[in-house]
Amino acid sequence: MVQTPRFSLVDLAWRTGLRLGFPLARIWWRLRGRAHEGALVAVHVGPSVLLVRSSYRRAWNFPGGGVRPGESPEAAARRELNEEIGLTAPALLPAGVASGNWDGRADRVHFFQLRLDRLPGLRLDNREIVQARLMPPEAWPGLPVTGPVAAYLRTAGR
Repeated sequence: MVQTPRFSLVDLAWRTGLRLGFPLARIWWRLRGRAHEGALVAVHVGPSVLLVRSSYRRAWNFPGGGVRPGESPEAAARRELNEEIGLTAPALLPAGVASGNWDGRADRVHFFQLRLDRLPGLRLDNREIVQARLMPPEAWPGLPVTGPVAAYLRTAGR
């Protein structure tokens, strides 16, 4: 079950800011030329994987985000999992690293897996993360996903 608060004008303002800010951030990242490090969590429930959609992006992604200075990739993955969908993970399993040029910057993404028997209640903020869905393997081909998620699904997704 996914819980989202009622949509408000404040949510609309946040979504608008994120939609306008994300393309500008991509330009800034490209001009700056500094590499980025991220951490994503693939939440598996049986053969399905949980994908989330941001308000500022059309492609589906895993919960996760950037690794802050001095933060370990696993700590970043745990923090982002809680911030984005309200999930506290008892244990994350390292699932590899992928590197690529995504969103206009060199990116190194650490993947973690969380395997669950059932999906607990999720809490979306309705501002950054606006949708969450369990996607079975038969839905993956042709699904618009971010570069890191595509890399994961090609290798470790099954």
